[in-house]
Order: sequence, then structure tokens, then C-alpha cells
Amino acid sequence: MGSRGDGYEHHDLVPLAALINRELKNEKMERPAVRYGSAAQSRKGEDYFLMKTDCQRVAGNPSTSFSVFGIFDGHNGSAAAIFSRDHLLNYVLNAMPCGLGRDEWLHALPRALVAGFVKTDKEFQAKGKTSGTTATFVIIDGWTVTVASVGDSRCVLDAQGGGGVSILTVDHRLEENAEERERVTASGGEVGRLSIFGGTEIGPLRCWPGGLCLSRSIGDMDVGEFIVPIPYVKQVKLSSKGGRLIIASDGVWDALSSEMAAKSCHGLPAELAARLVVKETLRARGLKDDTTCIVVDIIPPDNNKLPPSPPPEKHNKLKALFFRKKSWKSNKLAKKLSAVGIVEELFEEGSAMLAERLGNDEPTAQTGGLFTCAVCQADLAPNEGVSVHAGSIFSVSSKPWQGPFLCSDCRDKKDAMEGKRPSGVRVV
Repeated sequence: MGSRGDGYEHHDLVPLAALINRELKNEKMERPAVRYGSAAQSRKGEDYFLMKTDCQRVAGNPSTSFSVFGIFDGHNGSAAAIFSRDHLLNYVLNAMPCGLGRDEWLHALPRALVAGFVKTDKEFQAKGKTSGTTATFVIIDGWTVTVASVGDSRCVLDAQGGGGVSILTVDHRLEENAEERERVTASGGEVGRLSIFGGTEIGPLRCWPGGLCLSRSIGDMDVGEFIVPIPYVKQVKLSSKGGRLIIASDGVWDALSSEMAAKSCHGLPAELAARLVVKETLRARGLKDDTTCIVVDIIPPDNNKLPPSPPPEKHNKLKALFFRKKSWKSNKLAKKLSAVGIVEELFEEGSAMLAERLGNDEPTAQTGGLFTCAVCQADLAPNEGVSVHAGSIFSVSSKPWQGPFLCSDCRDKKDAMEGKRPSGVRVV
């Protein structure tokens, strides 16, 4: 070991704990602050929401913290909305592989969200209750925002630095979504309007049996499993300028456009912004539905508040530069967006086919021990699991012994969602 006279520069030793604390402080300084607020007006008492900012990827390590926000707009009762609020997050996290670094964790998150949504639906339907709910579920980890949604609640991003307003969800209303209408009818459902005396048709398009206006939801066991819980998922990374998320039930979006909602609360802190969005909704439409809004500000660490947004007239010119793609996922639903922009698009997928959404697992040399169902996380002996790709026309290149695997119950649910047999029918 060299002495001071050996030409080596001498440094005092630093305790390991001090180094770790220093790294944690540096990590904290680089991460944005999250400020949030909510507001609601109830008519039917079926809207519920979740706001949780103390989640950690690694328990006890504050540098792995992330935040979760969700809105659950129930129908035919509140049971499905309450159950989803209480259990969805745990089901998603249980579907995440252990021991992942941050980038790997974010990369695995879209698939875990699909598994978590499907398990929430499966577990709730097992209770025999007939209510249903939309779900818009947002996970914020640093500058990365991941949104999963079924139904017609919505998450809007108002990016700072001239990015304009963008919708991070897709509405699953049969009236407005032709692709979903085709999927429902191909899976065995019927789509039409309510017929009254004399054959007159009124109201929005609905799925029959059941009369639901949505093509995707959690619950609704009396409607048919072609109404699926498989979410549209979008993941983006904000620039260091940050941005604002407006997450709201359809009571807001039936009254205000995304741009109107964002513009109505410019310059206000999150709590006041959420209240003003609800106030503007009631002013425009009255209290015709449960109306719930969450506003989340993602703020650069050197700022105490979000910078002012650019004048509205600049939005259209800059909207084409809003996203830039990253090659984590290239899929048919992703828009052809500019390579230069303010927000980096990491992932986008909305297929309702479970085999497409769960992807492929690399074959392993494991011949003993336990496998795990990709949806419900039940342990499986090697000869018990059924590949999610077995018999699937959407995975002609896959091998039937290649994972991920499903237990028999989840395999039955997958087949029912694809219209291969009626809901609840077991194959022995």
C-alpha cells in the first residue's frame, strides 16, 4: 500500500454509511417533487380515489420511492370501486419480479399492470357481486409516468416548457371506439342502443346483455367477460421542466375538454387547481354525475412551483414536437411522433389480447420446483401451468411450452375474454 511519499494523493477515508447517505441525498436532489390535491362532488356515491406517495420499490430505501394515484368510477353500486382502490396496487406489485433495478422495474411495470388489473377483476368477480368500475391508475417514479386505464376516466398531461396538453388514456366507450365495438361483437357480445316501446332506439351504444356503455371495466360479471379488464397502458418520461397531471372521472370530461380543464387551473397549486376543475365542471353542466378530480404537479427540484405555461396560441405549433420515442416497445398503436420533443414516450399498448400483453418469457432450464401463474401469482408445478400462448392465433411464433404460464382458472378467464367459451365454464 503506497505511503504519502509514493506519489499517491492522500484522502481521508469516508465511512460507508456516509457514502450511502451522500448518494441518497444526490438521488433526492435529482428527483422531482410531487405535489397533489383532490376535489370531489358526489351524486351517487360511486367515485373513489387513491393517493399514496410513500411507496418504495425496496423497503426502507427512500431513494426507491414512487407515488400512486388512482380514480375508480363505480357503476351499479360502489363495491367494485372500493375493492379496486383497496387491492389493485398490491396485485400489481405482487406481479413484479424481485431484485430489479429501477430501469428494469419500469420496463416490467406495463406487464405487471396488466396482470394486476386482470387479477383484481378475477378476485372481485369471485365474490359474486355485480357492480363494476372504471380504473385510471397512475404510477410516478421520478420523471417517469406510467398510466393504466379501463373505462372512460381520463388522465391528462400538461407538460411544462411548451409541450401542450396530451391525453395519456384511451376512452373505452362503445359510442366512440369503433375498434372496441368490433372486438366485443367478435367475442360474442351485441352492441346497440336501448330500444323502447315502438322500436325507437335511444341513448348511447351499449353492450348486451347487461346494457353497459363501456367495453372495458373491472367487475360487471353479469355483462359477460368480453367486457375485459385489460388496460390501455402508456408510459412517458417528462423533461426536467416537469408537468401537471389531471386525473378525473367522466363527470369532469363530459363537461370540459382536456384543454379547458388544463387552462382553467393554470398557475394554481394542485389543491386549488383540483377544486377549480370541479367548480368549472359544475358551472358548465351541473351535478349530473359523481365528479372527482386529482391534480398532481411534478416539480423540478430547484423550483418551488411549476413555471408558467406558454400562451395557448403556441400549443398547436409545439404539439407536433411533444413526444420523442424510445425503443423499449415498438407497437402498432404507438403514434409516429417527432424524434425531438419535450416528453419521451417509452411504451404504449392497448391490445385486449392477454397473450399479446403478457409477452414471452425466456425458456428456462428449470425442471423442478414451482412456476407461477402470470396473473394470480399462484404457485404451479411444472406440469400444471398452461402457456398463455397455447392455441393462440396471436402468437404463431411462440412455443406452447414457453411462458408465461397460467393456472387453469386464469386460462379459463383468458378464453372467456376472447369469446372462446362462456364466462365461468370450466374445461376438465
